[in-house]
Amino acid sequence: MERFRDMQLFAAMAGQPSLASAARRACVSGPTLVRAIARLEARLHVTLLQRSTQGVSLTDAGSAYLADCLQLLASVDAAEASAKGAHVQAQGNLRVFLPLLFSRYLMAPVLADYLERYPDMRVVARYHDYDPNLHEEGLDVAILVGELPSSSLIARPLGRVRQLLCASPDYLATHGEPRHPSELKQHRLIASAEHVHWDFPGYLLKARARLSCSTVQGAINAAVQGAGVVRCLSYPLHGPLGSGQLRRILPAYEGPPLPVNVVYREGRNAPMRVRSFVDHCVAALREHPAFQLA
Repeated sequence: MERFRDMQLFAAMAGQPSLASAARRACVSGPTLVRAIARLEARLHVTLLQRSTQGVSLTDAGSAYLADCLQLLASVDAAEASAKGAHVQAQGNLRVFLPLLFSRYLMAPVLADYLERYPDMRVVARYHDYDPNLHEEGLDVAILVGELPSSSLIARPLGRVRQLLCASPDYLATHGEPRHPSELKQHRLIASAEHVHWDFPGYLLKARARLSCSTVQGAINAAVQGAGVVRCLSYPLHGPLGSGQLRRILPAYEGPPLPVNVVYREGRNAPMRVRSFVDHCVAALREHPAFQLA
């Protein structure tokens, strides 16, 4: 029992910045957590934590062991939940990771509908623009845009997106439509930074933006008003393109599409709270018009 308890305490390190925060998460004192980790290190004959003046961090062996602990503990939780009926009922807490821009344009109604359908669920959503480690960060589900790294995660495809170049019909009527990416140097470019580096198949555009916007939505709004040419991923553009406020340009020079997947850890052993969310996302997003542009 002590070995299992030590694993539970070590698993509290997932997603925590310090031993103190991990101890608070596990509802134990700091010395209790330190002793549990020391017992594990002695039993395994490996160093799990790297200690320095800046604090502690997981070693490579510690990261691998943490992932195994989380998987084993999840299996135990799944077995108990199955006996209690939670394996067939969506209930409890769900920790999900969502790309910031993707969530801004697509996920709000999906989350609202999910919570309406599953009243016993509570969702903790984290919004960032990097690829997370589900094991280390204690996450249940993530939606990832781009090629997936090789891992043991289970992935279900939602669709594909790509970088699109757009401008308003009025702007193109006044300034003409470029036929090659090099001609964009003569156009008003809208970007997130002053210096533009847009990579096209066979050509890298280096230019200066006429308008720099801190948000993608601000850049799209400016393009709709005829301020210039904007480039961004396709999912925030489906509305302005569908309504005719923007027009797609240089489609022959668009790069390859990027896959969008919902990923999770446990596979067939995933509890209903995870499977219900994954199934809901697939049903809600696979036919979404934002994915029809790629």
